Amino acid sequence: MSTFYLIRHATNDFVGKSIVGWTPGVSLNAEGREQAGRLAWKLLGRGITQIYSSPLERALETAGPIAEALGLQVQVRDALGEVRFGDWSGKRLDELERDPRWRLYQEYRSGTRAPAGESMLESQVRIVNELEWLRARHPAETLAVVSHADIIRAALVYYAGIPIDLHQRLEISPASFSILTLNDRGPQIRRLNDTAE
Repeated sequence: MSTFYLIRHATNDFVGKSIVGWTPGVSLNAEGREQAGRLAWKLLGRGITQIYSSPLERALETAGPIAEALGLQVQVRDALGEVRFGDWSGKRLDELERDPRWRLYQEYRSGTRAPAGESMLESQVRIVNELEWLRARHPAETLAVVSHADIIRAALVYYAGIPIDLHQRLEISPASFSILTLNDRGPQIRRLNDTAE
């Protein structure tokens, strides 16, 4: 059995305000750095043997304190990166609310895609394939996987057998972790959206 701590990056100045996607240079703010430090201490003693991270700065800055606390190296994997939001990257949420394509995307993720970006189903396939690859590479280990809210939701709804259109019913807070185990008998979600507060 492989155990995954699916960790959303800590907060930054754009959380809840804009879609940053793969925009470079989005770093944690002061609150986010504090969250990452608290999270690192909360994960001590949990048997984590590997740390994998999205290549985006906010994820790497969250993974760094965890790696330091556990004495591990962060391994970067593009497949753990954010949804590719294409033309919506950099847009404010209040601006997107006026775009009927955004409203449709929010309601019908299984059948729509971000303009010049990827569909949620493509994102889901990407993260599930990555987790299955990590499971095969690290059988019977406990891994920390630092990623992004929608990517974590996509994985969890897949393993829970929930339609992707209902993924936003899962709250995935900044600097939270959810615990997923994978074995030959199937998946089990053992914890959801645990914060380090």
